[in-house]
Amino acid sequence: MSSDSDAKRIASGPLPSELLRAHATRHGAHGGQSDDDPDPQAGVPFDPLRLCIFATIALLGWLTGPVALAVFAAIGFVGYWKARRKGLTKSKCYLRDTRLVLAYLGILLGAGLWGVYALLARLAGL
Repeated sequence: MSSDSDAKRIASGPLPSELLRAHATRHGAHGGQSDDDPDPQAGVPFDPLRLCIFATIALLGWLTGPVALAVFAAIGFVGYWKARRKGLTKSKCYLRDTRLVLAYLGILLGAGLWGVYALLARLAGL
């Protein structure tokens, strides 16, 4: 075969994107993936795991109130403190600077501890 005939044969066939779409549909419909699949995530629906995690944390916060706030803020504070000591200065957090994140988590921790104190004082007064 000559290069001209190869070019004509390729040009008359389906577009590469159509081949990939057909391949993903064929292999993604039943959940199986093949080794020659260029994108293992093709055809797999988005898994909103983070939304489930956020809902679980919100439930824990609603059930335990200031205790949950204090616990999660303390865990976050310790994690960012250790990361900062190892050299992390920029975070993926909205606040970006780890000093701001530590200040934010410290304020939340203080608010949670104050809430726990107020809750215990109210329970002791009943």
